[in-house]
Amino acid sequence: MTPVRREMPTTVTATRPHLRGGIARKPNSLTGVAVAAEPIPNEPLSYDDDPAFPLHRGGKLEVRSTIRVRDKDDLSLAYTPGVARVCTAIAEHPELAYDYTWTSKVVAVVTDGTAVLGLGDIGPAASMPVMEGKALLFKEFAGVDSVPIALSTTDVDEIVDTVIRMAPSFGGINLEDISAPRCFEIEDRLRAALDIPVFHDDQHGTAIVALSALTNAARLIGKPLSELRAVVAGAGASGIAVSQILINAGIGDIALSDSKGLIYEGRDGLNPIKQRIAAITNRSRLKGSTEEALRGADVFIGLSGSTVRESCIATMSSNAIVFALSNPTPEVHPEVARRHAKVVATGRSDFPNQINNVLAFPGIFKGAFEVRSHSITENMKLAAATAIADIVGDDLSPDYVIPSPFDERVAPAVTAAVAAQARADGVSRI
Repeated sequence: MTPVRREMPTTVTATRPHLRGGIARKPNSLTGVAVAAEPIPNEPLSYDDDPAFPLHRGGKLEVRSTIRVRDKDDLSLAYTPGVARVCTAIAEHPELAYDYTWTSKVVAVVTDGTAVLGLGDIGPAASMPVMEGKALLFKEFAGVDSVPIALSTTDVDEIVDTVIRMAPSFGGINLEDISAPRCFEIEDRLRAALDIPVFHDDQHGTAIVALSALTNAARLIGKPLSELRAVVAGAGASGIAVSQILINAGIGDIALSDSKGLIYEGRDGLNPIKQRIAAITNRSRLKGSTEEALRGADVFIGLSGSTVRESCIATMSSNAIVFALSNPTPEVHPEVARRHAKVVATGRSDFPNQINNVLAFPGIFKGAFEVRSHSITENMKLAAATAIADIVGDDLSPDYVIPSPFDERVAPAVTAAVAAQARADGVSRI
């Protein structure tokens, strides 16, 4: 039966599409979280004047069967009575679900809509176009099936309980756009409770790709990671994760800042997550602002939504590396940063060296699925970062320290590296 699609009118009278309840939301310059501004009067809009709307009409995903049901014999095997034999076998031997259902190869993309892109807390319904997009990227870049799930709760206990209850239907959980610091507890609790991969992409996807790019940038300027001093602006999910993976990879030192300035051990007002990162970063115990810490630094990584003055970039070391990753507006414009830095990267596709999570997460899940890994280890993340960096090879240049998201070598390389490391780490089932 062909599904009936309810068509929306081409021209409607509504508030601007980025509004909630007629109130404009604008991102806070430090946190990126949307805050209320002045109401904007309702005005007629033709949504289809914007090319994004026709592309999203009806959603970007559909479910298709993997078999044909052509006659009663097919029906009797795909459904009753044949399906009962498969169900009985799985009940007796639960591991057979990996072979005879989709659970071994499907990801649940889960959000509560509290930290969506640069839009902040826009709620679960408004997050769905992004979650559908994430599922689209899984399929397009690695052939991995996934289902977007937006939860109508922001309570940590309820989110954890809900995901645990639905986990038998999936082979992995990709947490997406959940605000910090709640996202850390949610991931930790789900990793402890489930025997399938749980991966918060805002943390680890960003961290993996940033490490890949920094590995090649360091090679280009002739310095090992162990001799680099980095400054990371932003202590949210991605900032904490980037700092952690750089430490695991052996960076010389790293100072992390939040909206109150540099984080250091003993600073007042640190939550438990920031207390833990303070204990392993900023060995020089720098205090003050991000811009003050940039003096003499080798690396700047921006993940805060704030701005950095050109004069401060100019105080960095010679052959500096600048990753201005806030979207859509980098902390410093790439053309400005290039006046003082050897390597510049952003999160945008219209500048060289795009730090894009799609380089990592599709291949990571595919590699984990290939060996039926029950988790994603730190070594698997490092292996993924190395695989991405190695693709650049001898073509390394200031404008090419990270491969394009459309480089067809990326997902297979990440898949192979992650699968091999899962076996080495003893977390694979096959």
